[in-house]
Amino acid sequence: MRLAVRDTVLATTAALVAEHGLRGVTMSRIAQDSGIGRATLYKYFPDVESILMAWHERQIASHLQEFASLRDRAGTPGERLAAVLERYAVIQQQRHGHGEEFSAVLHRSSHAAHAEQHLRHFIQDLLAEGVQAGEIRDDVTPDEFAGYCLRALAAAAGLSSQAAVRRLVTVTLSGLTP
Repeated sequence: MRLAVRDTVLATTAALVAEHGLRGVTMSRIAQDSGIGRATLYKYFPDVESILMAWHERQIASHLQEFASLRDRAGTPGERLAAVLERYAVIQQQRHGHGEEFSAVLHRSSHAAHAEQHLRHFIQDLLAEGVQAGEIRDDVTPDEFAGYCLRALAAAAGLSSQAAVRRLVTVTLSGLTP
């Protein structure tokens, strides 16, 4: 499938699911709104869920690139950690906006679990650098702190404002400082 057509199918499907819910979207509607024939769509994707999985894989890859960029930018380990954690919390808040059913389908996949492990390693590396720089407590392992951060910031899914997300990140970070 040409990249432009694939991108259109993925974006159209995500928009339709966000508007109508997972059960309210059909392959016929996706083909119609994407401007391609149903036979062409079925040639590349067997069902709506497979399209959503492809869309989600692309989203995850984009998020991981963003996290890597934040991790690798200039600044202290604490500043870079704060940037990664804040972005993660914002993503958690936005993810909640897609609806329970949508998230349940997407986050049970192996690529989501792999991405979370990758992010956990980003955070562990920053925490270890922060310990070396004296910015992060050394009485808890970076692995344990990474789990703490991810679980604490998952609570952003229930928050309604960016200010609340920032406060959650601030509280989470305060638990890391010596």
